[in-house]
Amino acid sequence: MQVSMLSVGIGAALLFGVAEVASWRRNNRRDVEQVGFMPWRGIALASAAVALFATAFWLAGK
Repeated sequence: MQVSMLSVGIGAALLFGVAEVASWRRNNRRDVEQVGFMPWRGIALASAAVALFATAFWLAGK
């Protein structure tokens, strides 16, 4: 169980990084009309929360 919490935390942290890069690319796009439909800021916040909770559960179980 603890290894799975660690892997969930690592996966969520990687998703946070991808979402932040995508959000940065959206803010610095050339064509203002092509906005996209993914809520990258919300995905980043949710994945950061999951990463923090999964890491806390992993540390509590050690």
